[in-house]
Amino acid sequence: MMQVLQGAQMLFVAFGALVLVPLLTGLDPNVALFGAGAGTLLFQIVTKRSVPIFLASSFAFIAPMMYGIQTWGVASTMGGLMMAGVVYVIMGCIIKIRGVGFIHRLLPPVVVGPVIMVIGLGLAPAAVNMAVGKTGGGDVQLVAHDVALWISAISLIVTISLSVFAKGILKLVPIVGGITAGYITSLGFGVVDFTPVIQASWLAIPNFTFPEFNLNAVLFMIPVAIAPAVEHVGDMLAISNVTGKDYLKKPGLHRTMAGDGIATIAASLMGAPPNTTYSEVTGAVMLTKAFNPVIMTWAAVTAIVLAFVGKLGAILQTIPVPVMGGIMILLFGSIATVGLNTLITHQVNLHKPRNLVIVAVTLVFGIGGMAFGIGEFSLQGISLCGIVAILLNLILPHDLGENTASMQVEDTEHL
Repeated sequence: MMQVLQGAQMLFVAFGALVLVPLLTGLDPNVALFGAGAGTLLFQIVTKRSVPIFLASSFAFIAPMMYGIQTWGVASTMGGLMMAGVVYVIMGCIIKIRGVGFIHRLLPPVVVGPVIMVIGLGLAPAAVNMAVGKTGGGDVQLVAHDVALWISAISLIVTISLSVFAKGILKLVPIVGGITAGYITSLGFGVVDFTPVIQASWLAIPNFTFPEFNLNAVLFMIPVAIAPAVEHVGDMLAISNVTGKDYLKKPGLHRTMAGDGIATIAASLMGAPPNTTYSEVTGAVMLTKAFNPVIMTWAAVTAIVLAFVGKLGAILQTIPVPVMGGIMILLFGSIATVGLNTLITHQVNLHKPRNLVIVAVTLVFGIGGMAFGIGEFSLQGISLCGIVAILLNLILPHDLGENTASMQVEDTEHL
């Protein structure tokens, strides 16, 4: 019984982030719950239930999912996400054959950093639009501007306060706290419509959507797998440090990466966001010392059971746009900061012309909206950035411009 309660607690920690992704992208939160639960169970099978970690909706895919759903629809977007999951599985196989060093050579910090920054900064306009009561694209005013600002400001302030000042379990659920505060404020302003909740049944089968395959959507999504793949390695190191076990050796990074990929494939098969390992849950494991992976099994089972509660999904879908907008400001800024921190932590020297070229071109292509197209096929946004960053890293010589740079330094010293 205690393990069941601990599992429910772990799901509570992940809940805010888990449902935020489908709510932002227009997917069904009940399907996301089912996908997270099923994905976690599949991950446990692949890793022989040895890692106490929970998998759920990935933030890195928010921007491409929003674009993909608007451009090709949900089914084609799911087809692209499934192929991103296949990339994880392939990475797992390569790691098994070549070792972890292959990933570091293909995706060094100078590639990963700017791509993660683009994922965050590319969504900044959508966050601001939603915070002032508009749709993500800014086309329609859904909530009055002044009212929306109050709601989004309170959501943002509470989320920041819990992130910075809270202690214990509260520090791990800032998104839940921010959504709750914003929702209560929205009730005060009378902008919540309960019609969907009244119409929804208590028990309902989630609105599953099966994937279709569109070449444009597939090629658009595959490069997005770069950031979560690198994040996965970091999460495995983090949970290893927390429990004192080296999960990179047993069950092995190849198994955990493949497990992540299979979980993402399973989620996309039913219309759920792609899965990734959750740092929030790792923090909860550290706080509670709940190192038994069986607890995550119960968290997964709880998520699957809740997925069939129709009223829950209906309540989540009544959350007004400004509530999400306030949280998105912090969330997407945080993603961009993770990318910046990747460059700083690994001491990427931006005085080196080679590094400067990779970072500069990647950022401008991503934030500026550069696109390349041949006929119906086009590459833009994060997918274009990922491909360009990888190609520049492989093509540019490592000593590019070093003689010139050293001459400039010498000239400066003489002055």
